[in-house]
Amino acid sequence: MNIENIEAFVYVIHCGSFNKAADALYLSQPSVTARIKSLEQELDCKLFDRQGKQIQITEDGKRFLPYAQQLLLIYQKGKLHINQKKSLPNEFRIGCTVSVSNYIIPDLLPRLKQRFPNTHYKIVTGTTDEIMNKVLGKDADIGFVRNVNHPSLQSSKFYEDPIRLYAYDGHPFLSTNNLTIEAIAEQPLVFFECGSLDWLRIHRIFEHLDLPPNIQIQTDNSEMAKKLVIQKAGIGFLPDLCAQQEIHDGKLYQIRVPETEGISLQTNLISHHGEHLPFVEAITEIGKQLEAAKLSLSAN
Repeated sequence: MNIENIEAFVYVIHCGSFNKAADALYLSQPSVTARIKSLEQELDCKLFDRQGKQIQITEDGKRFLPYAQQLLLIYQKGKLHINQKKSLPNEFRIGCTVSVSNYIIPDLLPRLKQRFPNTHYKIVTGTTDEIMNKVLGKDADIGFVRNVNHPSLQSSKFYEDPIRLYAYDGHPFLSTNNLTIEAIAEQPLVFFECGSLDWLRIHRIFEHLDLPPNIQIQTDNSEMAKKLVIQKAGIGFLPDLCAQQEIHDGKLYQIRVPETEGISLQTNLISHHGEHLPFVEAITEIGKQLEAAKLSLSAN
């Protein structure tokens, strides 16, 4: 069955006449008529009743219409998919912050490679400003950064990572109920801070105290902060993602602090408007899958 004949049939119904369908398809009216006649011969039925210049779809035509529309839609989707595959780059460059490279990329990239197996990937790390400038300068195709906006880039939320208080095995807080901010402030603290506004919110929970929190060690490296907590150098506020394996292994324990509920690090996906759409759409979908998996794990 010729897809062009099906296309002519759908266009005649959509446009209301053979002449208008011919204009929409950039064909002559006799060409459209010939395609409809050919389709009628293939189906061995009459699709239209013609009364002078007026046409009316027959009952057989009405029955065939939804199938014709579906066939045409599937064909168009397949054609678009093939064209997108042809235009996929040999190398796809991803810029990201260090925390994204440590905790998100290892889960994201295998899923991305399954969808685009013929593409090679290059990962570069940097601060949010550095990655944004790389994407702006087209030294990176997309970027994973903190929550930022720029008029030349599209930016959408990819992942949200709660910040929570963590303690090492055996810490007395693990058996303490109704923990106060005052008690937390007195403890030796290992403070990881990446410079985002979310960390200012962590600082603010101590603002009402007479004395500042007992910050013994401050670092901008989450891996270092996590390992220092495990080594009992202090307790610390950490993004959930960086502590998942250690929680599973019984090396770190989450301590509920109501004052920090709702504080999280947001990772955004940035790219130039309208560019790399197959990758952007796939990554966005994978991000939703990762969020759902995290929620399911937390529920269990």
